[in-house]
Amino acid sequence: MMNKALKWMLWIMLLAALFLYPRIFGIYYTNVFVTFAIFALFSVTLNLLLGYTGLLSFGHAMFFGTGGYGAAIALTRIEGLPLLGALLIGFVAAVILALILCPIMVRVSGAAFAMLHLAFGQLMYVLALKLRWITGGEDGVGGFPIPPFVIPGVVSIDMMDPLKFYYFAIAVLGLSIWILWFFTKTPLGSVMVGVRDNTKRVEYLGFKVPQTKAVIYCFAGGFAGVAGAVYALFQNLISAEDGFHVLVSFAPIMMTIVGGIGSFFGPICGAAIFGLLEEVTSRYTERVALVMGLILILVIVFAPFGFLGFLRYVRESVMAKLSWRKGMERAS
Repeated sequence: MMNKALKWMLWIMLLAALFLYPRIFGIYYTNVFVTFAIFALFSVTLNLLLGYTGLLSFGHAMFFGTGGYGAAIALTRIEGLPLLGALLIGFVAAVILALILCPIMVRVSGAAFAMLHLAFGQLMYVLALKLRWITGGEDGVGGFPIPPFVIPGVVSIDMMDPLKFYYFAIAVLGLSIWILWFFTKTPLGSVMVGVRDNTKRVEYLGFKVPQTKAVIYCFAGGFAGVAGAVYALFQNLISAEDGFHVLVSFAPIMMTIVGGIGSFFGPICGAAIFGLLEEVTSRYTERVALVMGLILILVIVFAPFGFLGFLRYVRESVMAKLSWRKGMERAS
């Protein structure tokens, strides 16, 4: 009962902190936090493949970029499109791309899975540059109208106000992360971990592995598209560099490794760590990528299970020492 009450108190404190954050830290750090939240969701979707299913993707940005371009192009071409409609189009566009690719992707794993995604990701990058009449080429799609958030007959909220957009973005991204967390707790989430650990045993139990991978793949791709759509709305711009570049694919991989592969909240911690490092190091040097690379190397060498894995190790070590001391005291 106390644990349940404590959880509710923590949730209330978290919601209060999110509500008060922009009023305490100002608009600049509010924008930094929105960027962190976008990449936290993006990293969680990658971890659904990497940490939970054992599938490493070097081209996950193609879903992020497709969601961003889908929302931006829809707002540019469709007059009167509501805000949630644009987000839905970004989600659906990413899911459609996943459905096109999954007949190939669910039949491979390991290096083949990773390299095929790298190839398709680069293909999407080139297409975004070449199809200027759709994507705007190197300039991307920008300056599109951002409609207000409207509940007919109830409320109309101007999304051009940074404070109001912050609350909208945090609500969408937070709900998306919660849906993904709930997904990992379903029976399919258990099968997903089984696919990672022992594919043959999962098949022996009667589950169809390719179909299971396809569902997970579309789920991860769709919510990566939501992250991309929110990013496009936040920047009021989406380009090939922002959406499909190979470094955009590697960013969630690094965040997941640093935070902790296989832990649901690991990528969120990794996104926070990288966001904080980028904010601090950019004040002293332009070689931010070099610092990020060094941090990644140190984590891989000295803390291969990431930040959360390191905290778990410290906690277990402390608990073991306390148990040993209690045992010694009783013996004496």
